[in-house]
Amino acid sequence: MRDQGSQPAAAGSSWVDRFDNGVDRAWGKVFRGHPAVDRLFYVASEVGDFSLIWQFIGVAQGVRSDRDADASIRLGVVLLAESLLVNQGIKRLVKRPRPQAQGPRPHDLRQPQTSSFPSGHASSAFTAAGILSEHDPALAPLFYAVAVVVATSRVHVQIHHASDVVAGACVGALFAKIAVRAWPLPPH
Repeated sequence: MRDQGSQPAAAGSSWVDRFDNGVDRAWGKVFRGHPAVDRLFYVASEVGDFSLIWQFIGVAQGVRSDRDADASIRLGVVLLAESLLVNQGIKRLVKRPRPQAQGPRPHDLRQPQTSSFPSGHASSAFTAAGILSEHDPALAPLFYAVAVVVATSRVHVQIHHASDVVAGACVGALFAKIAVRAWPLPPH
């Protein structure tokens, strides 16, 4: 069964609503309803919960040396700060409703009770990718590729609007830049 995405935007809706509906409709036509694609994005969404994937990568990175352990601790603390800013700060101010799923979901998924804007998954993904890339630049393309998959998974599973994901990615990228300047690691 292929999901075709959201219904067309109502006349007079904002450009953000038109953007979100257009992206969701196009995404649904191309990607939703394919079992392998659905599984990839549902798994990505699940491992993005509570920044689990990023904490796992940080711990794996941290076992290499004392400097890597310091980087792992920094990642954990920065992700905690990012989560507090986004989930207890921005989301409480904006209070945007989440999108309505168009049809049944093929896999179980935790349903967040917080505001839709911005995407915490996207924010933590781009925060983590920025922090991890600064410490291990050779793996930056991999970190950012995982971040893109985790972030876009939220559109695929219809838990976030596309604009929530874009905003979350921007918040996360900015947060990472600030964090690496505020908390530099000692040289090799």
